[in-house]
Amino acid sequence: MNRLKGRTTMDDDDTPVGRILSRREVLALLGGSGVVLLAACAPGALASPSPSTAAQPTSAAATTAAAATSAVTTLPSCIVRPALTEGPYFVDEKLSRSDIRSDPATGAVRPGALLTLSFLVSRVSGSACTALSGAVVDVWHCDALGVYSDVDSARGQKFLRGYQTTDASGSAKFTTIYPGWYQGRAVHIHFKIRPTSSSEFTSQLFFDDALSTQVFAQTPYSQKGTQGITRNTADGIFQQSGGKLTLGVTKNGDAYAATFDIGLAS
Repeated sequence: MNRLKGRTTMDDDDTPVGRILSRREVLALLGGSGVVLLAACAPGALASPSPSTAAQPTSAAATTAAAATSAVTTLPSCIVRPALTEGPYFVDEKLSRSDIRSDPATGAVRPGALLTLSFLVSRVSGSACTALSGAVVDVWHCDALGVYSDVDSARGQKFLRGYQTTDASGSAKFTTIYPGWYQGRAVHIHFKIRPTSSSEFTSQLFFDDALSTQVFAQTPYSQKGTQGITRNTADGIFQQSGGKLTLGVTKNGDAYAATFDIGLAS
């Protein structure tokens, strides 16, 4: 579905399309278990009690705490992430491809620092985490100078857009470039996961500000510079992510790589 009619600037990307699930709704999706949600969002955040404490369940409260501790040991290893706005620039191009750097009509590759982005998608059910195969993962983002394809002057082009279907291990991999920036938004990548034809999960990925500064000193990013760039802490959408959508990026020579683990509630 094309949502682009009437959009003429890129400052609209913070306009909500859809909404973030409330805590009550997320808990309902996960079977009402607050313990599962907390630990899935922050693995290791709940420490086990000391042996002396665990050995003395002398009250109903202590018994309940011991039961919760037992549940923690069987929590999912995958991560439940917050949904974020789709923004105005999603176009369902139906481009099945792993390398999304080029415009398919001309073959011209968008310049920028090489980024390999891998998704590991799982389904969370109770305390179990299983690889989710057959899910469609869409990715779209701006180029090194902050331009989206199929918008305004780039309408009709389809660079930096595409989808992959997760394999038996729940993996989908993309070859792209490190995204640039545009006014009003921190550096980000949009993604959408469709486990079925009638369901979807949409959110955004972010980058460490210091890393972006390093990348933007290179060409072609340096043509634009960083004056006026919105940092993560000034981006309202980033603030809604709770820090759970920032990629851990590794560098190998001039190339970058990141893997994003995500668990979807069944």
